[in-house]
Amino acid sequence: MKKYYIYFLIALFPLMVSGQTDHIEKQTSEGNLFKDTIQPIIPVSKQSLLRDIDVIFNSRMAYNSYFTDGDHDLSHYNVDQLRFEIKGKIHDKVYFRFRNRYTRDPIPGNLDNISRSIDLAFLRIDLSKRTNISVGKLCADWGGYEFDFNPIDILTYNDIIENADNFLVGAGISHTLKNGNHSFSFQLLNSRTKTYEEQYGKSAPPSVTPSEYPLAMVGNWRGKFFDGKFETTYSYSFFNEAKGAHMNYVALGNKFAAKNFVLYYDFQYSNEGLDRLGIVSNIISSQYPFAAKKAVYLENWIRAEYLATPKINLLMTVMSSNQSWKDNPDSNANCKLSTSYGLIPTIQYMPFKDFNIKFYLAYTARKYDYTKYAENTFGAKDYTTGLVSVGFIAPLLVL
Repeated sequence: MKKYYIYFLIALFPLMVSGQTDHIEKQTSEGNLFKDTIQPIIPVSKQSLLRDIDVIFNSRMAYNSYFTDGDHDLSHYNVDQLRFEIKGKIHDKVYFRFRNRYTRDPIPGNLDNISRSIDLAFLRIDLSKRTNISVGKLCADWGGYEFDFNPIDILTYNDIIENADNFLVGAGISHTLKNGNHSFSFQLLNSRTKTYEEQYGKSAPPSVTPSEYPLAMVGNWRGKFFDGKFETTYSYSFFNEAKGAHMNYVALGNKFAAKNFVLYYDFQYSNEGLDRLGIVSNIISSQYPFAAKKAVYLENWIRAEYLATPKINLLMTVMSSNQSWKDNPDSNANCKLSTSYGLIPTIQYMPFKDFNIKFYLAYTARKYDYTKYAENTFGAKDYTTGLVSVGFIAPLLVL
């Protein structure tokens, strides 16, 4: 048994700086229409030491074909997602979760001192059956279901989540009401992974002074109604980015579930005193070399899933994102600069009843539409992109 203790200690070593959100399963099981009954390679009955530990390779691999304005650019095989995850219980009231992403450069953030390739590294400690605290690199508990999905199940994110820092070092507390239908969480996190100077560099506005306390406060409410047929995950976040330049973020997620059918709708609003996402700043960069002040993003995200047969799942994702600049010195100009659209029809084939692997065919269509003002003033041009993907999605539970 000594060698298994050694394996166990090696697996836990990266977790010395760990912590957790209110749901240890966030970004794990959302969207799965059936429960996993995967049998691990090493039978649990023979490995009592590891009975509460899961080792997972979250994988998505595909043959991708890319298009711009209808013209073919490139086709090749690609490992879209590969994230190694280990999680479980190491004490009656102590849980851990660690996940490392192999499709991102392992560059340490100079604010939080941990590689950006590491999504999660945290401990959760249960204070009672319904209350827990978490410390470490956490999954920020944004509302909305787009971010609740395991990343391998999201082929393309909408603009806010795609460009945001979603995994941040900090601490949180969560409490579930006695009836189990409502839970509340609060997190106090670093507002970013990098220092102000590294985040904005030469684009930092000279009139803005960085905050001495670059923190983010995230509050979340999750609710269940009508015997679980309707669920919500709503959040409000406040970022203390710089003096006089804060960020307010609201995400409202709604989920309706019926037999063989699930519908999600997310509304997201981000009002950024200093443009963290950088989309508005990129649009105006030809005339204004600094990060934009008062950038506003408003998004809608809809995903519908229909299990047509036990082996065929049909999906459709529709999304939009509006970008505006409310600090435009041209008082006669419309603050709105652009809108992006997305459409992702997908067919999934699940050949095994007791093994969660999905083969899929999907087309991701994106359109980027700029206002006449953005075109005439900043030289922006409309364009479209397309992506045809054939591949597989699998959270491979190897232990």
